[in-house]
Amino acid sequence: MNPSISTFSFPTTTVFGAGSLTELSARLDTLGIERPLVVTDSGLLGTQAFALLEQALGADHRGKDWLIFSGVHPNPVEQDVVQAAAAFRKERCDAVIAFGGGSALDVGKATRLLIKRPKLQLSQFNYEDDWTHLVPLIGIPTTAGTGSEVGRSSVITIESTKRKAVLFQPQLLAKLVILDPELTRFLPPKLTAATGADAMIHCIESFTSPVFHPLCDGIALEGIHLTVKALPRAFRDGNDIKARGKMLVAAAMGAVAFQKDLGATHSLAHPLSTICGMHHGTANALCLPFVMRFNAERKPGLYRRVGLACGLDVMKQSDIDADLLTIDFLTNFLSELDLKPGLRACGVKESDVDALAEQAIEDSCHRTNPVPVTVADLKSLYLSAL
Repeated sequence: MNPSISTFSFPTTTVFGAGSLTELSARLDTLGIERPLVVTDSGLLGTQAFALLEQALGADHRGKDWLIFSGVHPNPVEQDVVQAAAAFRKERCDAVIAFGGGSALDVGKATRLLIKRPKLQLSQFNYEDDWTHLVPLIGIPTTAGTGSEVGRSSVITIESTKRKAVLFQPQLLAKLVILDPELTRFLPPKLTAATGADAMIHCIESFTSPVFHPLCDGIALEGIHLTVKALPRAFRDGNDIKARGKMLVAAAMGAVAFQKDLGATHSLAHPLSTICGMHHGTANALCLPFVMRFNAERKPGLYRRVGLACGLDVMKQSDIDADLLTIDFLTNFLSELDLKPGLRACGVKESDVDALAEQAIEDSCHRTNPVPVTVADLKSLYLSAL
C-alpha cells in the first residue's frame, strides 16, 4: 500500500433529531430486518432511554420479534463479543442493534465478526480477510462521546493479552445510525462531561495528526467548535435538547475525523482503562493538556487553528503564544467540567507508571502523533499527569 495515497469515504446513513428513534420500526422494515438482537449493557435496562427503545421496537410490531444481550462490560472484553455472537446464533437473529455508549457499540460491531466466523479468535483477526456480507448493524448511541456508531473499528480487550486491540475493518460500518438527543437527556453531568471531552479530543487529535485528509480536518475543526459551545450547556442542564443534539453530532464528527487516526493522548488513555479501570473519556481529558504541551514545545503553532475553533483570538499571536493560549483555554474548559488534572485522584499510583508506559508504547495511536514519542516520553507524560 502506498502511504502517500489516501482514501476518503463518508457512507453511513444517519437519522438525526429529537424523537428520531420513533423511525426505527419503519427503518427495520425497509432493511428487511425481522428479528434483531439488541446488544447493550445491563445498566441501561432500567433507564428511560431503554424504555424509549422498547416503545420504538414494540410499536407497530407487525410480527417482528427482538432479543436482548445485556452482558457488555464498561471496558468491553473479548468474552462479551463471544457471548453476544452465541446469543445471536441461538436465537436465530438477523441483525444487531447496538444500543448504548461506546462499549455497547463496539461489542455490537465486533459481534458480527464472530457471527460470520464462529471459530475466530479476536487476537487472530486479520483486516485483509474477506469480511463482506456481515449481518446488518443499527447503531443507536445513548452517550455523546466515542462516535463509535459511525466508526470502522471496534476496541476490545483481548483475553490472551489483557490489552485493548483495535479491530479495524470498513465492513464494520453500521447500515443505519440514529442520533436521537432524547436518549442522552438522562446522562448525569459527570458522564456528560467525560463522554463530551472524549468527542472533543477525537477532533483535536485527528486534526493535528500528520495524515493528509482535508475533509476530516474540516469536520474535526467544526466538531471542536460545536463541543466548546454545547458541552457546558449540556453539562449544566441535561434537558437542553439543542445542546444534547449538537454534542451527538460532534461525537459522530469526531469519529469520522479520526479516519486520520489519533495521537499520544489516546495511547496514554487506553492503558489507564485496562490497568486502572478509568473511564476512557476521563482518561483522555486528564492526559490531554500534558500531551498538548509536549507536542507544542516540539512543533510550535500546532494548535493555532484549534484555538480559532475554540473561539480564541490567536491570529496575531506568535506560534508559541497561540499554542499556550489554546492549551490554557482547554485546560480551564475541562476543569470547569470537573475534569481537573490529576490522575492520582482517580486511583493511579506512581508504581503503575512503568506498566502503563509499556502498554502505551504498543498502542498504535501514538504513531500518528504530530511528533514522535518514545517509551521514556510516555512515562514522563504519565508522571506529569499524576
